[in-house]
Amino acid sequence: MLPQGLLMEKGKIKMLKLFKSTLHQERYRVKGKTALVRILLVDDEPDLVDTIQCRLQANSFEVITASNGREGLEKAAKEKPDIILPDTNMPVMNGHEMLEQLRKNPDTKDIPEIMCTALCEEQDIAAASAYGIADYVTKPFDCTDLVEKITNALEN
Repeated sequence: MLPQGLLMEKGKIKMLKLFKSTLHQERYRVKGKTALVRILLVDDEPDLVDTIQCRLQANSFEVITASNGREGLEKAAKEKPDIILPDTNMPVMNGHEMLEQLRKNPDTKDIPEIMCTALCEEQDIAAASAYGIADYVTKPFDCTDLVEKITNALEN
């Protein structure tokens, strides 16, 4: 049998996860229906995409994926996600080119983005920030931190 303190701690964690899940759903009520937060994840690494997608879905997010910037642009215009998580280095169209095109389109210019990339130099962060991104995370990252950044970006 587990000590009472440990049981309480596990209960708190479970309640926190339930609260976060409910918070995501409550924030996006539309005409009496609950709509999950829709995230567009744009990255060319299939294993990483699968991992992030699984973890975000476990946190009650709906995840749409694209494997390059051009496909990401098409899906952003068609699917109207609540937030976009682009990588920087991708084939066909990189993340910066994608951000530039998103800003030019009236239908996508106000969608917040969180750059998810392995590039962590100051000039990389400054280049992405010039497009008005909501946040910047470097790979590898903790999914709990990513969920927190997504929640913060959607609240602002």
